[in-house]
Amino acid sequence: MDAIIPHRRQKRFGKSTIGTKMKINPQSLCIALIIYSTSISAADHSHPISFDTYKVGVATKKSSVLPKTTSADATPYISQLNSAARQPINFAGHYILATWGCGSGCVMGGAIDTVTGRVVMLPFTVSNWPLQVVEPLAFQKDSALLVIQGSRNEQGSGIHYYQFDGSQFKLLKTVNH
Repeated sequence: MDAIIPHRRQKRFGKSTIGTKMKINPQSLCIALIIYSTSISAADHSHPISFDTYKVGVATKKSSVLPKTTSADATPYISQLNSAARQPINFAGHYILATWGCGSGCVMGGAIDTVTGRVVMLPFTVSNWPLQVVEPLAFQKDSALLVIQGSRNEQGSGIHYYQFDGSQFKLLKTVNH
């Protein structure tokens, strides 16, 4: 038994095929869906990523540090960085991950080293996160893992896992939505 699924196609060879029907074998469709879902399931669980995997020791913050913006992309945000530098350590052992809005439904930020003041900016903005997500960036003070949900620079959508090494955010894995 074949299922009939309506679809649209462009004009081809002078004939319009809009509104024609396409036959799909339900068994083939089921097999394709099973293979697809199995491959996604295997990919998502083959290397579980957790905050514990990227544990770091947490330093004691002695005093506020003045952020040092060494890159041109951080300079326009010095007031946001200065304000965040007064906060407690919240990321990767001795960093403060500062975030701020960059428009409606958009977040950007940078990591402030509480020892040197050096700032490492996120290499992207984050937007279009799922409605059920309250904070699109997930991080912990005792882990070098940063988990991003949504689009980076308004491209694609998914969950993106980054490891912060003190000088850059290294992409570990992306799970597309």
